[in-house]
Amino acid sequence: MANIKWGVIGTANIARGCTIPGMQLTNNCELYAIAGRDKEKAEAFMAKFGFQKAYGSYEELLADPEVQAVYIPLPNHLHREWVIKSLKAGKHVLCEKPLALNEEQEKEMFNTAAENGVYLMEAFAYLHSPYVESLKKDVFSGIIGDVDYIETAFLTQGYEDDIRIYKEMGGGAMYDLGCYCTSMILSLIDSQPESVKAVAEYNEHGADVATSAIIRFANGARASFNVGMILGKEKPARIDRLYIHGTNGHIISDVEYNQQGDVSYKIFTQGKIVERKVAIPQNYYLEIRQMCNCVAGEDVPLISPDFSIANSNLMDMVLKEIGY
Repeated sequence: MANIKWGVIGTANIARGCTIPGMQLTNNCELYAIAGRDKEKAEAFMAKFGFQKAYGSYEELLADPEVQAVYIPLPNHLHREWVIKSLKAGKHVLCEKPLALNEEQEKEMFNTAAENGVYLMEAFAYLHSPYVESLKKDVFSGIIGDVDYIETAFLTQGYEDDIRIYKEMGGGAMYDLGCYCTSMILSLIDSQPESVKAVAEYNEHGADVATSAIIRFANGARASFNVGMILGKEKPARIDRLYIHGTNGHIISDVEYNQQGDVSYKIFTQGKIVERKVAIPQNYYLEIRQMCNCVAGEDVPLISPDFSIANSNLMDMVLKEIGY
């Protein structure tokens, strides 16, 4: 298989610590170009990771005809601009979640991709995990009956000096963490959301730091989630929770979003407990490999436009409800 030449727009921490290491593991990905507002920083990335070229502007990278696909880990409020510019430059695009700040922006971006004959995929690395695949297989097999309630949570800490605490940059718990919960819920409930009730706590910058929501679906199922950037500072802290209740049993999983390594979850049904064990490679590697297959014409994006738009619609419902 021919390697796909990638360009990375931005030198964000998620690129440094997660996605670029995933690219290095992928046998059909070529680390071709890195671009940053600060060329020295881009050159440092080039030296560290083995990129062939470093650019001091995003425009220069998009003008390079060798670049086939672009990864965008920029702050949320910059996604629309640089995704559309990349698509119009004829590049396939993998953009960090949340892809857009609302459903309207997202539809515009996918329409631009279609008009230019290229792929656009939202970078939900965790959804590529065999853990999620196993979980969905069990849920839709009917082993716990019909799903009537899901509860999930994702709370973290360490946002004291971070772009994600500013509303004008698309910050807040819903955009940073809530998109995981809504996408997980939509992966497991095959129905349209009908109504949302939600509350939030805000910081001095206008961003929500904690949000709780209850969702009712057209088929009668309900889901709730809690997200927050509020945990204590004394030691590393994080809460990941997933509880799936069905008419004939339930599933409990406290596996971290984007977990790697050996994980398990438990199925409780008909008086029995079944433990599922799943080995998870690096999720960002799985995501990049899948996108490379798409660019090579051998696959279509796992995170489809319809799914991303549905998730954005649900997030819009929550954001409207909390008055963001």
